Amino acid sequence: MIRPDLSLPIPDEIRSAHFIGIGGSGMSGLARMFLDAGIRVSGSDRADSAALRALAERGATVHVGHDAAHLGDADTVVHTGAIWPENPEYVTAKQRGLHVIHRSQALYWLIGARRLVSVAGAHGKTTSTGMIVTALQALGEDPNFVNGGVIEQLGVSSSSGADDLFVIEADESDGTFLLYDTAVALITNVDPDHLDHFGSDEAFHDAFVRFGNEASEAVVISSDDPGALRVRAGLTHPTVVTFGQADDADVRLTDIATDGPVAATIEHAGESARMQLAVPGVHNAVNAAGAVAVLLTLGHRLAEAVHAVEGFAGTVRRLELHGTERGVSVYDDYSHHPTEVRAALEAMRTISGPGRIIAIQQPHTYSRTQHMYREFAEVLERFADHTVMLDVYGAREDPVPGVTGELVSGAFADPSHVHFVADWQEAADYTASVAREGDHVITLGCGNVYQIIPQVLEALRRTGA
Repeated sequence: MIRPDLSLPIPDEIRSAHFIGIGGSGMSGLARMFLDAGIRVSGSDRADSAALRALAERGATVHVGHDAAHLGDADTVVHTGAIWPENPEYVTAKQRGLHVIHRSQALYWLIGARRLVSVAGAHGKTTSTGMIVTALQALGEDPNFVNGGVIEQLGVSSSSGADDLFVIEADESDGTFLLYDTAVALITNVDPDHLDHFGSDEAFHDAFVRFGNEASEAVVISSDDPGALRVRAGLTHPTVVTFGQADDADVRLTDIATDGPVAATIEHAGESARMQLAVPGVHNAVNAAGAVAVLLTLGHRLAEAVHAVEGFAGTVRRLELHGTERGVSVYDDYSHHPTEVRAALEAMRTISGPGRIIAIQQPHTYSRTQHMYREFAEVLERFADHTVMLDVYGAREDPVPGVTGELVSGAFADPSHVHFVADWQEAADYTASVAREGDHVITLGCGNVYQIIPQVLEALRRTGA
């Protein structure tokens, strides 16, 4: 892992950019916008993907695997924190004296002097950003945007717009959300995470206080989340707009109905409007209230803002249905924190009917698993009917002795509610053996757990033959 060095200069002009890790959802979105700006783009990733092929079709030069020769004539190299310091492209770029910048700095360069809406928070960033972007488009605007995931109805995670407005998902995991010159800051929630970077809960909260206070126009923040309330107490900003279910919320959510896609009433300044979303879950109603609050700060009226948010169709890897075999539906969700896992499972419960929920959980990073394994076990045991536990997806981290998926499964109060299996084919076969018609299987994690889905569907087909 490479920690971003935000003190490094960002070039005034970029003519040719090379992206290390270009296939990731965030990096591919940035590369697409660099192409839109007329910049020559090249990049590499460790494996082929649809994202690489799509960029190649748009004119980028892409490579599978990392090699110093891939740098070509690039004057600027963009990297993520997920690469290793020994990456040959990174090492060679440094040796050549090229501009080597973190992806957040590349995004900063793209934004320029545009009016910026930054969406930050431990959970709900991608969905909230998608809601704001699609709502603005429904309201006749054409914003620039960079999201952390593909927006379902748009088929992309980023796009260059004609308007001055720019909407981004701002990443707090490495502190880079503090880099941007934000006009309107949306804080969805502040649930301590990424303590490998921040070191303490207090430092994590302090970063959000700074993020809010540095917004030039307004701070929109949850009225319900305990962490957000702590941040709110530290804000000195003159314009703070709260949203949520609290009685004193400026944009208040009431009368929530969860029998299918979630519905609710949103109240603001003596007005109210009924909202029916296309996505399930109370957490999505809360996300929508935050999006509406942002739209209000941008000058839109309540009724039109609520109606515009209703059109949001979801984002890829958020309760995404991948297929059904012998009456068993198989979903995927990006959730990788206990709070997110609970929200995903509660949302799944509103659409599962009498069927059971079978979770396939892939813990993400050794540090988070070590810190939160008891919380994961508690949430999974309470909100899923059965859990198939995979091993840890280490991402940028080296293995930690004793920190495996079995650490989580061993924390279940009732061992019969969980089955740990490291081998994916065995996990798929086991899932198919316990699933019954009407059940819902959901993979959970932000690693590569979604790649087990074809194996699960095939195992279901075989057992149904």
